[in-house]
Amino acid sequence: MADKKNDPVVVIGLGRFGSSLALELVRRGTEVLAIDNGRKTVRALSGHITQIAEADSTDIEALRQLGVQDFYRAVVAIGTNMEASILTTSLLVELGIENIWAKAISKQHGQILSRIGAHHIVFPEHDMGERVAHLVSGRMLDFLQVDDNFALAKTHPPREFVGMPLGESALRRKFGVTVVAVKSPGGEFTYAAADTVLTYGDIIVISGHTDQVERFADQP
Repeated sequence: MADKKNDPVVVIGLGRFGSSLALELVRRGTEVLAIDNGRKTVRALSGHITQIAEADSTDIEALRQLGVQDFYRAVVAIGTNMEASILTTSLLVELGIENIWAKAISKQHGQILSRIGAHHIVFPEHDMGERVAHLVSGRMLDFLQVDDNFALAKTHPPREFVGMPLGESALRRKFGVTVVAVKSPGGEFTYAAADTVLTYGDIIVISGHTDQVERFADQP
């Protein structure tokens, strides 16, 4: 199948999430068609997004007139109006969009979107809340939940593992995590190797099951 990663994207719903997404896609050089039913919102973004339209996304004829059926990828970024979110997603399915991303505001909302044909469900508020909770409550500098029970985290090395090569530390046996990359003060991130020796000023990226990552990052 041909590479679709550079194909245009239609973004429907230009609230905080949708507008940020559309603007970032534009910044990255992706062609975007942005759609919202609010005139004020459309006017505010018209100078930043070339293709932007005021339209009712729950009207399939309005979507057809905008050529939405010609897109391979679409994002339904409607959040607060669950009915509009669900109906818009179902219309995109009817139009044959092959890759539909949909924002959900609850687990139930996400399940409905998935059942009617959305290929990817995102929970921006939940995901950001979870990430910030990890940063606030522990020693992590950054946190990314990759899957239901697998995560990446950026943190400082615990005292126990400073000054010895990773290959001799038995870190994976003790904590079940892997050091993926290391950044020394003033340097850049490099891949970690068996002979890598950690220092107090280092920043490390670790991967592993979420509970093991959390336990490791809590070590002094």
